Amino acid sequence: MTNVKRFIGTSILVFIVIEVINFFVHGVIFKKTYASLGALWRPDMMPKMWIIHVGYLILSFIFTYIFIKGYENKGAMGGVRYGIIIGLFANIPYAFFEYAIFPLPFALCLGWFIFGMIEYIFCGMIAAAAYKPRER
Repeated sequence: MTNVKRFIGTSILVFIVIEVINFFVHGVIFKKTYASLGALWRPDMMPKMWIIHVGYLILSFIFTYIFIKGYENKGAMGGVRYGIIIGLFANIPYAFFEYAIFPLPFALCLGWFIFGMIEYIFCGMIAAAAYKPRER
């Protein structure tokens, strides 16, 4: 890794994008759906929500690290391509395996997949924009 400051800065930007998108998707779009599935959730879930944020922080650093290791300096489209690849890698098991295992509506799992893909594509674009080499 050649630039630790850019790595950390990019990771933090990716984390912020994830948190904002997740707030909108889970706190606004799927809020009513989640409320209708009340018996499915842990009764003591809210005090444990910090674990999710820590997990996303770690994910942001791993996401950025992998991006840097394969960095090709192809601009926003390189970020889009990376976001699609990581999105498929992460979202297929997340969205569709959850549907197979838990009594969840297919529309919810499909929504998780679609919004997850959008999230990773945005994160890839942010990584590409933030990590690009400085002009000399």
